[in-house]
Amino acid sequence: MAKQKKTNEALNVEEALSQSEAFLIKNKKTIGAVVLVIIIIIAGIVMYKNLYAAPREQKAQAALFAGEQYFEADAYQEALEGDSIGYIGFLKIADQFSGTDAANLAKAYAGLCYAHLGKYEEAVKALDSFSGKDRLVGPAMKAAMGNCYAELGQLDKAASLLLKAADEADSDALSPIYLIQAGQILTQQGKYDDALKAYTAVKEKYVRSYQSTTVDKYIRQVELLKDKK
Repeated sequence: MAKQKKTNEALNVEEALSQSEAFLIKNKKTIGAVVLVIIIIIAGIVMYKNLYAAPREQKAQAALFAGEQYFEADAYQEALEGDSIGYIGFLKIADQFSGTDAANLAKAYAGLCYAHLGKYEEAVKALDSFSGKDRLVGPAMKAAMGNCYAELGQLDKAASLLLKAADEADSDALSPIYLIQAGQILTQQGKYDDALKAYTAVKEKYVRSYQSTTVDKYIRQVELLKDKK
């Protein structure tokens, strides 16, 4: 019985192999075409990265570096729009090198330039187009947007963005700054309980920050304002 079972299994394997071979023979042209397409796609991706994307990113990074020099020198108009000696400006870097990391950073720089120039609506648009998922630059740009909304008198949006920036950064260096800014806006709105919550978070959650040693004055201010209500 066992011998018969083994014989049947062997026959089944041979039959399956024969069917597979028949399938391959019958469809070898189709299979070969599919394999060829896969090879072409892989080769195309490699060529795109090496021959197009990488050199394009390098050009964008070089242009961005020139803009950063203007930005650090507080020459925000030149950083934004370019000069007469070859630098094209953050706006054109973002447009001409769309899809590169440098172009994405150029959007952030453009937003900050607009903010420094007092063009807050343009700043918000540029900053909002920036895509950052890290825990430093992304929250910083969100906080910058919050401050721009504050300048535009849109205090609800301002406080909300600053609180989100603090939460996303979750950093002793950045979060207390954003929380205090949010607290000041909330205090201005008369939202004293929310302001106290923001200030208390600095003291309790970010005890190692410099701001945790100075936040008590803001807490006292809000408590006095609450008592006067």
